[in-house]
Amino acid sequence: MGEREKWIKHYSSSHKMLLIGEGDFSFSACLTRRFGSAKNMVSTSLDCKDVVMVKHPTARANLKKLEKLGCTVLHEVDSHTMTHHPFLKDMKFDRIIFNFPHAGCHYQSEHQQCQIQLHQEVVKGFFRSARDMLAVKGQAHVTHKTNHPYNKWEVEKLAEEAGLCLAEEVEFKKLDYPGYHNKRGYGKKCNRTFRVGMCSTFKFILPIHTGPSDP
Repeated sequence: MGEREKWIKHYSSSHKMLLIGEGDFSFSACLTRRFGSAKNMVSTSLDCKDVVMVKHPTARANLKKLEKLGCTVLHEVDSHTMTHHPFLKDMKFDRIIFNFPHAGCHYQSEHQQCQIQLHQEVVKGFFRSARDMLAVKGQAHVTHKTNHPYNKWEVEKLAEEAGLCLAEEVEFKKLDYPGYHNKRGYGKKCNRTFRVGMCSTFKFILPIHTGPSDP
């Protein structure tokens, strides 16, 4: 008899999942605690492991938990080039998750158009890669603030340009994910959390192609 399927919000223990841009890996660890297993999960960071440990001291315990429960943990995974990663290049996923994508602060304000464009480049690259890594009924999830100036990123438009369709937008509540600590990930305050505020999880899918009508 197989293991009973377990859910936490939009995520099932039966989903083959890829998590991108994890900070201290607390979101992955949250899912794992609920599922009791991480055998279907690949969790990644952009930084190398040594840098992750310096930026996020809390990552050590989360990584230990993930690895114990069968998670594949990969470091130095760029969302723009992950389709060429030796481990990932031939894989398909039911859920590809990128929480709070961010380019880091290169300008003085998040309101500046130059800064917004940098964020958009991060998101566009993710969508292009994710599109090629989704299973037939898979979903790419981006959790993102929806108030100004974050709404100017135009996440839905970026996905459409990459060949993905919005299936659903749902309110994101951090309390739904016990133990998850969203991290800044850059600068002197890289290990600090930030206020989520108005926020949604956007679910994108592959377009549905219909064939010619029957005669």
